[in-house]
Amino acid sequence: MNADTPTSPSFSHVLIALFKEVLHAEEDAPLWQSLLNLQARVRDHLSVLGLELVLDESEGFAFLKQRQAREGEPELPRLIQRRPLSYPISLLLALLRKRLLEFDARGGETRLILGREEIIDLVRQFHADVANSAKLDERIAGHIGKVAEMGFLRRLRRSEDQYEVSRVLKAFIDAEWLQGLEGRLAEYKAHAASRGAVEEGEPA
Repeated sequence: MNADTPTSPSFSHVLIALFKEVLHAEEDAPLWQSLLNLQARVRDHLSVLGLELVLDESEGFAFLKQRQAREGEPELPRLIQRRPLSYPISLLLALLRKRLLEFDARGGETRLILGREEIIDLVRQFHADVANSAKLDERIAGHIGKVAEMGFLRRLRRSEDQYEVSRVLKAFIDAEWLQGLEGRLAEYKAHAASRGAVEEGEPA
């Protein structure tokens, strides 16, 4: 079977992988190479479904997003659903993005690795004092787990308490958003102070 045809296993595997989750170059080098080789075909196929391939070769990640309908085109049903972020999750993503920005500014290493306690410490400052710090830490750990499920944190295989901040976060929180990052973090602090504690499930 010709590996360049749309019916080839490599083409199908690439599409299935993209529909399931973010594709990382370092996690599956052969699949990543297939994506690069078949990129044009993948884009054409996804376009029919109203989807767009976001691929960053330098950072080594790829994912799908809904394509905006062009002028005169009918709106297609959404295949990539938008998920509203709770306040705690949006706060954690903002803090991780800030750490990634600082990490990249220093140069050198390419992988930002953070321990669970280190991430919890990042978030604690945005919570008003609580009587039960253990309960707060447990709640924050739950948020870390949710962010990992979303693909923005990747647990290291040899350590359950160590996470790599996925560089795909750069594609979701862009330069324009970053320009107001300090202001956003100040708003988060004011929000936490006014409420006394972060509540689950509040839209960001």
